[in-house]
Amino acid sequence: MGEFSISTSKREELVDITDEVSGLVKESGVKEGVCYVYCPHTTGAITINENADPSVKTDIIRKLRELIPENDNYEHSEGNSDAHLKSSLVGNCAAVFIENGGLKLGTWQGIMFCEFDGPRERKVLVKIIGG
Repeated sequence: MGEFSISTSKREELVDITDEVSGLVKESGVKEGVCYVYCPHTTGAITINENADPSVKTDIIRKLRELIPENDNYEHSEGNSDAHLKSSLVGNCAAVFIENGGLKLGTWQGIMFCEFDGPRERKVLVKIIGG
């Protein structure tokens, strides 16, 4: 298993981590298999989406803010209830096939770390299975 750290700079942002994950796949030497990307934080998430047009990230954050506002009479008293809900909605992991030693992503796809309670130092865990 591999891992890496990222520093987020905003309360809510999507950070492209495709290169970091791809590097771990290449280092592993696995030619065919599956790569699992996992977020071990309750206010962060992992998603796969378009990484070519930055407005996609902006739209995702904007819509999540509309669906789950920062302040909405939550019972959780730490002030980050919305971050927990957004994390649960998006999910904490993604799986990507490995083919010919690389990630098998679509043309416009990238792997994103979703920050919902930053800025923070975060870890991303990667498990590569194959031969």
